[in-house]
Amino acid sequence: MSAVRYLAEHAWLPGGLHDSVLLEVSDGRFTQIRSVDESGPPPSDARRLAGVVFPGFANAHSHAFHRALRGRTHDGGGTFWTWREAMYRVAGRLDPLSYLRLARAVYAEMALAGITCAGEFHYLHHAPGGRRYDDPNVMAEALRQAARDAGIRLTLLDTAYLAGGLGPGGHTPLDGPQRRFGDGNASAWAGRVLDLRADEGMRIGAAVHSVRAVPADGLGVITEVARTGLAGPLHVHLSEQPAENEACRAYYGRSPAVLLADHGVWDASATAVHATHVDAADIAVLGAARVTACLCPTTERDLADGIGPARALADAGAALSLGSDQHAVIDPLEEARALESHERLASLRRGRFTSRELVAAMTAHSSLGWPDAGRLEAGARADFAVVRRDSARTAGALPSQAALAATAADVTTVVAGGTEIVTEGRHRLGDVGALLADAIGALVKED
Repeated sequence: MSAVRYLAEHAWLPGGLHDSVLLEVSDGRFTQIRSVDESGPPPSDARRLAGVVFPGFANAHSHAFHRALRGRTHDGGGTFWTWREAMYRVAGRLDPLSYLRLARAVYAEMALAGITCAGEFHYLHHAPGGRRYDDPNVMAEALRQAARDAGIRLTLLDTAYLAGGLGPGGHTPLDGPQRRFGDGNASAWAGRVLDLRADEGMRIGAAVHSVRAVPADGLGVITEVARTGLAGPLHVHLSEQPAENEACRAYYGRSPAVLLADHGVWDASATAVHATHVDAADIAVLGAARVTACLCPTTERDLADGIGPARALADAGAALSLGSDQHAVIDPLEEARALESHERLASLRRGRFTSRELVAAMTAHSSLGWPDAGRLEAGARADFAVVRRDSARTAGALPSQAALAATAADVTTVVAGGTEIVTEGRHRLGDVGALLADAIGALVKED
């Protein structure tokens, strides 16, 4: 295959922002990246990319079906726990076909925002009542097809969800729509997950939904499957709510972070999602293990979860990633800006993260099992997103601060694995708004 060449006005390379950069792509990978100013004029066939070229963004935490709740759950007060009831209603209505239609549109919306890989925290496994489909992984296969259609890569984080909750007296059974999530026990979960197969567009990882939803005696099985059976990442919802910490301490006598550490969950392949209400001792545990902490600022603020200690986690040794979680917003630039602005609110100081740190958090593909993506360098997967500098939002902004001024609406071109999936702000599937409206409308018409 002949090489395709692009001339970027500005590009975020591993060493920082550079001007006039030639990107050469062949067979889905960057074959050459060089500064034109330093090494001669660009080839005549190079396509010019106006604006700032970023590595393709990574959405490290997604629940695709939650997108159906956007604009339908934000008023009227309440808490995370009351919001969850609306989420359960949507979960109870999905089947493999409607899940495919919704997820395809959601992943296309991600592509429009510059996302080239998503980590899907997948626990909607079975039919209503918990009955297994003839293919026990048919819902996962719907997600695989959805990502393929949208043109992005997927890390399927198959999630163990074995209990309905946790109180001072122990774990409670799954109830109502939760029955769709459960496999009975960790061994049954493992048997189903190990039948999944990775391919060029999808990696398989594992997830512990939370210490509320997975009894401690199952943690070792899940961790072993993730590391040896799947050789993939392991993600965990951690301390999203104070009530989770209180229940864990009441029953297990320790915090969720320490309980998970005691069962060998934490290492550099693990991601702690949210980590909103961790204390200094928990932060030390997570930092020492070199975990990734995935913050989802737009979700955490929408659900009134709180502001996580992002700077403290990074300073302790944790890497940072970003996710859109319930998709109240799908905009990695906004997630990065919120990471910084939430820290300002909590600390009363500006400049808590540098632009380079924010770009690293937006492009944390390694935490999803794709170590050869997320950077503009020869040999890496050819993923990139172009952000314009001439919109009403970005006009006048320094290229180095584009991530602090732009939104997803400023993404003009997106290439994933060498294939252009967004051109002039339009996805290859066509009208993504119409796809979303059709998929969501079919799910919520009963409300």
